[in-house]
Amino acid sequence: MGRVLVVDDDVLILRALQRVLDAQGFHVTGKNTPEEALGELRERPATLIISDYMMPGMNGVEFLTEARRICPDAPRLLLTAANDFRVAAHAVNSGEVYRLLSKPWNHQDLITTVRQAYEVGELKRQHARLTAMVHEQNAELQRMNGNLRSLVEERTRDLLEGMINALDYRDMETQWHSRRVSLYARRLAEALGLPQEELDEVEMGALLHDVGKIGVRDSVLLKPGPLTPTEWEEMKEHPAIGFRLLRSIEYLSGASTIVLQHQERWDGKGYPAGLAGEAISIGARIFSVVDTLDAIRSDRPYRSGQPFDVALREIRRCAGTQFDPMVVEAFASVPETEWEAIRARVEKMAAKSAAADASDGLGEVGRFWQRRQKGDSFD
Repeated sequence: MGRVLVVDDDVLILRALQRVLDAQGFHVTGKNTPEEALGELRERPATLIISDYMMPGMNGVEFLTEARRICPDAPRLLLTAANDFRVAAHAVNSGEVYRLLSKPWNHQDLITTVRQAYEVGELKRQHARLTAMVHEQNAELQRMNGNLRSLVEERTRDLLEGMINALDYRDMETQWHSRRVSLYARRLAEALGLPQEELDEVEMGALLHDVGKIGVRDSVLLKPGPLTPTEWEEMKEHPAIGFRLLRSIEYLSGASTIVLQHQERWDGKGYPAGLAGEAISIGARIFSVVDTLDAIRSDRPYRSGQPFDVALREIRRCAGTQFDPMVVEAFASVPETEWEAIRARVEKMAAKSAAADASDGLGEVGRFWQRRQKGDSFD
């Protein structure tokens, strides 16, 4: 049984209560003053508290009110000879007393009341334990779900990164393009003041923008000359193909929208849906600007890469037609040195990869997987 604390300034009554409760199997501690009883509670909490009402210095209601602060889960009984309703009301309101016991007490009523109070306390304590256990198990389940989600996301990123590597390796003209535009897009999103979660969406959407080209035939994707109308229609399917590949992945829902809309134009003359203005997601509007930056700055078989100021003039010229003017303004506010630093960072990554390819013959995709397995970064 639990530990019962009994407080009464009358030693004879205190001993009588102790004998009755000891006989019922309770472990009883008796104290003659409320001050001693409070000290006892601070050292050893009780499962049930019984207090006399009329005591010098501190009455029973005042004592039980203090006792509640120390042992809030212990039921409290008030023993009183005063047949005063105000005492009862005060006891219930101030001390949250479970029940009043009268002096002199009826032996059976005393035992029944004490047992009921003890059982109520046990139910409360059991409920608290079960609640704590449920919270702990829920926290553990959430942690496990979080770990599982992180693992799934990591494996998905690995797969997608592998696909991007394969696409870049397939189309040597634009190799490392996806990585450059993803970092450009994140920086431009920062300049626009987008929140953290949207920064991640924009970066991932830009990184995956051409993933749909996996469904475009080599004869079309790698054709050196102009595309026929039929071939051009096939090429224009790649945003929708990419969207279908990604839309079922929950954490890529925002990125998949960017993939779907990355060829739309501010004036509505883009594809695949001919969206215009703010009907185009902010991520896709950001991408179109940085994609043009990368296209102008990069070497092509038919021309060399152009300086940054040429790209800036062209982007400004197309504000309001191809590009969102607000996004263009944000782009222009970022110093050229920052854009060039991003480009240099990716060039450093490319140089490291090329050196690794030459040394072990793994190739870009093989080198990527080897580094991922080791947990290396691409900084």
